[in-house]
Amino acid sequence: MLSRALKIPQLATAARQLRFQTTVALSSSLTHYPTNHTQPGDEPYITPSFVNNKFLKLESTTWYDIHDPATNYVVLRVPQSTPAELEEAIDSAAKAFPAWRDTSVIKRQGVAFKFVQLLRENMDRIASVIVLEQGKTFVDAQGDVTRGLQVAEAAVNITNDLKGETLEVSTDMETKMIREPLGVVASICPFNFPAMVPLWSIPLIIATGNTAVVKPSERVPGAAMIIAELLAKAGVPPGVVNLVHGKHDTVNALIEDPRIKALTFVGGDKAGKYIYERGSALGKRVQANLGAKNHLVVLPDADKSQFVNAINGAAFGAAGQRCMAISVLVTVGKTKEWVADVVKDAAQLKVGSGFDSSSDLGPLINPECLTRTDSIIEDSVKNGAKLVLDGRGQKPAEERFAKGNFLGPTILTDVKPGHRAYDEEIFAPVLSVVNVETLDEAIELVNSNRYGNGVSLFTSSGALAQYFNKRIDVGQVGVNVPIPVPLPMFSFTGSRGSFLGDLNFYGKNGITFLTKPKTITSSWKSSTVAGDILKPSTSMPVHQ
Repeated sequence: MLSRALKIPQLATAARQLRFQTTVALSSSLTHYPTNHTQPGDEPYITPSFVNNKFLKLESTTWYDIHDPATNYVVLRVPQSTPAELEEAIDSAAKAFPAWRDTSVIKRQGVAFKFVQLLRENMDRIASVIVLEQGKTFVDAQGDVTRGLQVAEAAVNITNDLKGETLEVSTDMETKMIREPLGVVASICPFNFPAMVPLWSIPLIIATGNTAVVKPSERVPGAAMIIAELLAKAGVPPGVVNLVHGKHDTVNALIEDPRIKALTFVGGDKAGKYIYERGSALGKRVQANLGAKNHLVVLPDADKSQFVNAINGAAFGAAGQRCMAISVLVTVGKTKEWVADVVKDAAQLKVGSGFDSSSDLGPLINPECLTRTDSIIEDSVKNGAKLVLDGRGQKPAEERFAKGNFLGPTILTDVKPGHRAYDEEIFAPVLSVVNVETLDEAIELVNSNRYGNGVSLFTSSGALAQYFNKRIDVGQVGVNVPIPVPLPMFSFTGSRGSFLGDLNFYGKNGITFLTKPKTITSSWKSSTVAGDILKPSTSMPVHQ
């Protein structure tokens, strides 16, 4: 807990001092934001925290240099929030909760409406920061914001989503069930969707009357900072949403602080399991999206051109850095002959700067990911896989991109369970091809994999699709849809090794996760019998 680093009185003193820290402005605005990569000599931006609706310059002694993935030039510096700074953020959220909880749902809905409007207006601004920090193409970064915007739009339906239930259970007696907010909710976000994942949680957290402490990935804090600014402009009161920074110390502080009632997480297996197990042991609600190994199964009766276009977009879009990316193609029977067409089309995809509209995919997030991917490819080839399309060494021609983390579309055939390319989540533009003879074999292969995020089937047979849907054990299934992520009126329903918890993100499950039920049973007698004398009773009430 935070008190291990500082005594409670020291924390309180330090927290009071924080209130007098220097406020700063973000490096972008609605009319001024990045449209190109920084130069080697450019001064890196210093990332502030966001507490009580103010951006504060932190006093941390530990800072992380964040590199543009396309050039590896340092573009910003992110602090490790100190124990006192974490205390200030959590305390701010805890103190803001009672008043925000008691704010009418109509007023909270009004804030949600205004927030949606501001998100739309600032979409290109947010997308540009994502390109610079994360490496996505600009179009893909816009999609990142759009998928988050859709959750924010769904949050304005909160007046319907929070309706209670009432039943007259006996004469002059009724029971009402309502749902109330939990309190402070912590949201721990990944690097691959800098806007979408914070927006999976924040709009519903505030619409349901909770308050939030958000930790964006230390690699890509910019989008979350803009979102925080827009929340304040939309009318979210000070303290309702706060942003902190850092790595393990920050995560542990959020897990262990008793004022935080729930934890949301999207990221890797190791961190997700730790957060889920530790948070659950402390009595907190936890929802954790982990790794994935998504398969696309193609049958001989599928539309070939539709399939080829779909598999290349799903496997190589966002440089494969999506938890719903298709990383395994399962060819059934003679469709193994179609792999040549997949290779031909994939070879035409262009790697490059996200600011270049002709780029199809940008770089990986850092050099370590590039090195790990190369190791997985080499190890799989050594064990029998065939490298039919090698994207290693592909880079834009400009000298400034010479040190970028680029990897072109890569395809391995003859892959089997046991190969690293099949067993591990690669998180890169690498597609593994496995061939089977029957649909039943494909179903068995998919169900034997430890992950259960998504699967897709391409076929022109409704009967075979129905057969597949009933037998596949994966949370999100697509039929002729390569990435079957549902819109926010449903929930993100990854399962098995891809999710820990009982209630998934957004949709009805998301509302249930962020609220607790309360039943109120009332009896108001509408009439009494003349002369009746009420006598005390110790028996169990029986509703008749």
